[in-house]
Amino acid sequence: MTKNETTTILMIRPARFGYNEQTADNNAFQRRSVESNDTIRFRAVQEFDAFVEKLRRHGIDVLVVQDSPEPHTPDSIFPNNWVSFHRDGSVVLYPMFAENRRLERKQEVLAVIKSRFLVRREIDFSVHEANGRFLEGTGSFVLDRENRLAYACRSPRTDEQLFRDFCEQLDYRAIIFDAVDRNGIAIYHTNVMMCIADRYVVINLEAIVSADLISVTESLQRSGKIIVSINHEQMAAFAGNMLQVKNKHGVHYLVMSSQAFGSLQPQQMNLLESFNPILHSPLHTIEQIGGGSARCMMAEVYLPLLADHC
Repeated sequence: MTKNETTTILMIRPARFGYNEQTADNNAFQRRSVESNDTIRFRAVQEFDAFVEKLRRHGIDVLVVQDSPEPHTPDSIFPNNWVSFHRDGSVVLYPMFAENRRLERKQEVLAVIKSRFLVRREIDFSVHEANGRFLEGTGSFVLDRENRLAYACRSPRTDEQLFRDFCEQLDYRAIIFDAVDRNGIAIYHTNVMMCIADRYVVINLEAIVSADLISVTESLQRSGKIIVSINHEQMAAFAGNMLQVKNKHGVHYLVMSSQAFGSLQPQQMNLLESFNPILHSPLHTIEQIGGGSARCMMAEVYLPLLADHC
């Protein structure tokens, strides 16, 4: 990171969180609940607020934007799918599979970002929705920003050519592969099966098809990453859906849900904690109903601060 770079996490506080019928077809992590919509919404907000409070208590800069009730966006709590922010001042907008998720691209959110950060250019891939082509941000792919590598598993939500176009425009090298869950179903988002940190990677190697396994592991090893392998059961507990963040004092934390933390074996936990402290927070309702976890809730803002360019 550069001297003046800030590490900010954008999070969207939900207004009408709930089970999204439009995403359920290819998100195997979603589960219905017999609880009322009001109960689900209340618990999701409770989990969100407690998560934000824990991050802030550890010196992590969290920018919270309150979602609006209308238009109804049940998955707005997962902003990393529709937008990403980059060190060169780029903001990238992405084409979303579900029609109601396209409504998450609210100008109010971008206005808050632009009031604090320098935006030099916007790259908008969302026009490809009209042709049924999708690329759902840092859900569809996982970035190794320091080594300029981008990893993506093919799925109905990750168009290979759009992914390669993204890599060309943002100067990444694309590593694309096939990965499936224990039932042989394509994993819908790469960030539920792998997390890339500064010195290590948490990844479900069981999920990667044999034809692609060597190329993925060799790329990770060449970039100097120590591989911390998880299995299908741990992936189902969102142990792949983690994010390493740096607080205001330069301390790295590995952030995950309490369910993910509880799925780790002692040797895995010890290894991860040898790199950095772990922060975890209960996200059960969000995980069950939304089919996403801690990483999905955090969109990293790597844009330059406006104050540094006044």
